Amino acid sequence: MTLAQIGRLTEEEARQHIENLYWPDGPVCPHCGNKDKIYTLTGKAHREGLYKCAACRKQFTVTVGTVMHRSHLTCKEWLIVFHLMTSSKKGMSALQIKRELGKTSYQSAWFLCHRIRAAMELMGVLQGTVEVDETYVGGKKTGRWSQGRSEKKTPVLAMIERDGRAYSRKIPDATKDTLHRAIKETVLPDSRIMTDEWKSYGGIGKHFEGGHQTVCHSRGEYARGDVNTNSAEAYFALLKRGVHGTFHHVSKKHLGRYCHEFSFRWSFRKVTDAERCDSVIANMGGKRLTYSKLTEEVL
Repeated sequence: MTLAQIGRLTEEEARQHIENLYWPDGPVCPHCGNKDKIYTLTGKAHREGLYKCAACRKQFTVTVGTVMHRSHLTCKEWLIVFHLMTSSKKGMSALQIKRELGKTSYQSAWFLCHRIRAAMELMGVLQGTVEVDETYVGGKKTGRWSQGRSEKKTPVLAMIERDGRAYSRKIPDATKDTLHRAIKETVLPDSRIMTDEWKSYGGIGKHFEGGHQTVCHSRGEYARGDVNTNSAEAYFALLKRGVHGTFHHVSKKHLGRYCHEFSFRWSFRKVTDAERCDSVIANMGGKRLTYSKLTEEVL
């Protein structure tokens, strides 16, 4: 569904569209997981889209237990923001979302964007030929520098399947133990690893059947046959353009969710904007994010 089509929906049609994506096989109780005996509550005393579970006797709507839980926005407004965030290649700032909605505060728009980023977190493992690279985001260009690395910035690790999915995450440092642990947690053992010459990647090949191959950027080598990290570098180019050009500043505390956002769009880059939007709505369950949790969590 395009943005123009969303704009023509009634609130009832928007709710039904979200229900069809989130519950493709019919309503499921978020309280007990029952799907067999779910009743639709009708009548003047009940709002549209209210259901009751025959097993636990609790009431619910499609928003309960999802990133939409206890939101004051309409389903149509949620659809609009879902579409804007999944279709904007370099992201969309909370200030722009505030202007698009026209009635919410910046604080509410910022919270809304982080809730959707929580739904963008993809689980699973990578396989095949996987390019691995690290970069540093934020901070100022001060302190000690070595091959583009700085103690003043936040390290981010990206693992990109060749012509496939992406997974990036904030990491505490770029030491051998940290990088090896992160790669082994995310990539299947029968895969092939490609990196640059950074010394912390040394020895990672013994954990993967396809081995480990490198290119030496310090000598001007960026590809040797099919050995390269070009996809990982292209991913980082998008991430940094989003950080500097769209968000202008991303705190270390919340950087991980921005990584989820850019990884999601990269992983679904070959589908239409509508299909990408549908995918994040289908993935929104069990990822409720409260404002207190968002603002109180540690770095």
